[in-house]
Amino acid sequence: METFIPIESLTPRQIVAELDKYIVGQAKAKRAVAIALRNRYRRQQLPPELRDEILPKNILMIGPTGVGKTEIARRLAMLVRAPFVKVEATKFTEVGYVGRDVDSMVRDLTNIAVRMVEQEKMEEVRPKAERRAYEKLVTQILNNTERPRRARRREPSPFEVFFQMLNQLEEEEEETPPEPESPGEKLDRRARRRQVMEQLRSGARDQETIEIEVEENLTPFVQVFSPQGIEEMGLDTDLFPPFGPRSRSKRVVTIAEAREIFTQQEARKMIDRSAVIREAIQRVEQTGIIFLDEIDKIAGSGRAVGPDVSREGVQRDLLPIIEGSTVATKYGPVRTDHILFIAAGAFHTAKPSDLIPELQGRLPIRVELEPLGAEDFRRILTEPKNALTKQYQQLMATEGVQLEFTDDAIDEIARIAGEVNARTENIGARRLHTVMERLMEDLSFDAPDYAGKRVVIDRAYVQEKLADVVKDVDLSRYIL
Repeated sequence: METFIPIESLTPRQIVAELDKYIVGQAKAKRAVAIALRNRYRRQQLPPELRDEILPKNILMIGPTGVGKTEIARRLAMLVRAPFVKVEATKFTEVGYVGRDVDSMVRDLTNIAVRMVEQEKMEEVRPKAERRAYEKLVTQILNNTERPRRARRREPSPFEVFFQMLNQLEEEEEETPPEPESPGEKLDRRARRRQVMEQLRSGARDQETIEIEVEENLTPFVQVFSPQGIEEMGLDTDLFPPFGPRSRSKRVVTIAEAREIFTQQEARKMIDRSAVIREAIQRVEQTGIIFLDEIDKIAGSGRAVGPDVSREGVQRDLLPIIEGSTVATKYGPVRTDHILFIAAGAFHTAKPSDLIPELQGRLPIRVELEPLGAEDFRRILTEPKNALTKQYQQLMATEGVQLEFTDDAIDEIARIAGEVNARTENIGARRLHTVMERLMEDLSFDAPDYAGKRVVIDRAYVQEKLADVVKDVDLSRYIL
């Protein structure tokens, strides 16, 4: 789980330092997003009448693929637990045509925020929910053991069902109240509950199976044809219980799984759903981040002929969302005035000036990200917390293999990745994934045979596995 740091304790310099733990280079982009994030905190300290007048300065990142545009925005959101969604501009079509409209990205962001807040609230009540889950589980186990086991019978015919119902009605009329439990029976039952509870808490019965009833939401399908889009057809069944029927299905699970299922059920009962939604909408409106990728693909070059429902029309639809408007979601209206929009694109064929002037004006901060070279690749392989070499070492450790990379091996991998990028398509740091997969293919396949051994990858090993592929341009184009 990522470390959560309150935004008030994060200076721009500290934000950049946190981003440096995961992303190599790109100092200009890190500074821009750090300032934008800090400005949110500064705005919150202002008087209400002035606070609403200060809008976020949206950012346009310009740079080739694989240089860290998406990762910078994602890590920034994770740093302060801000709702974050990444969307591709090419997926949208102009309003009135088949396809997703631009409002859907705000609805997606709201859905993410609701899930985020719900999980946080459930974690807060988890200790109490676990206690209730244990009690529920003990009752379920005792009921299962005390219930007489009945042999599986054939399906009764309709006539038999009818006569059974008549017999039940007669029995209900003549039914006498059950005899109260004697003091001895009560003590015996309490003793059994304590015994089962101790077994559950010690984990002694975690692998046993039990049949439980699980509630499942049946989201009704409402046929609505409106500008809100097809994704709004589902209703929030927690807000409208009468319209959200719940079915109960029986499942056979382990005791450990049943405990977690019951804990989740009890936690959901304990949280205030309406409070969750209010807080989620407030987070979206005040701290939400929307990353709009491939913005260059909807930039018109002036050469298009005929209707193009995914270019200028989409840009014009984006204008009110980015500038600030109200979007209807199934949780209520959401204002976009203070959502931070980070647009990004490679701009190989188009230029930022090809965007319509109104959209250019709503993305005032321009940041150009630098292409990555061999030295950057070497740092990416070793410095970040989630460096690729560390990932492979941990994966191999699960097989009992102690994997080591020498410095000259790191240098050679970085050199090869840079060379392949230069000779074929430049896909930035993503080239390291393909190179490392090719390098580790044989070792990953034979890892169980190396259990308990130490494997050292040096320059000679890297050259042996990759040299032939790198020399052949056609092979490197299709394999790396």
